[in-house]
Amino acid sequence: MPSITPKTLKTALEGRAASALIGFYVDDAVIQIIDRDHTPSAPLELRGKAQIARYYEDVCGRAMTHKLESAVADDAHMAFSESCAYPDGTRVFCTAMLDLDHGPTRNQVTVQARDA
Repeated sequence: MPSITPKTLKTALEGRAASALIGFYVDDAVIQIIDRDHTPSAPLELRGKAQIARYYEDVCGRAMTHKLESAVADDAHMAFSESCAYPDGTRVFCTAMLDLDHGPTRNQVTVQARDA
């Protein structure tokens, strides 16, 4: 299983490479997403690689650009921010904190905001 690093994340995100992104998670990983539709009290939870795969296949299949703005990591955690844009000019910004399991991701919390 490939380890996630700022460099590998940048390549996968900006290349819209769903399979590479999916490969950064352990089989029982959990992603929580907080946004206008999913509050901190009731975040969207993606549990397991199958749900995470469907999410990334959807996001990477959209006509939009992704740019890794910044990322920091140590052996146990990674944090990053990302900006995205749709062809119509709609912008999305997200920031995430990942708990790593000796390389791959075990848990992730993402907070995202988009233009109205």
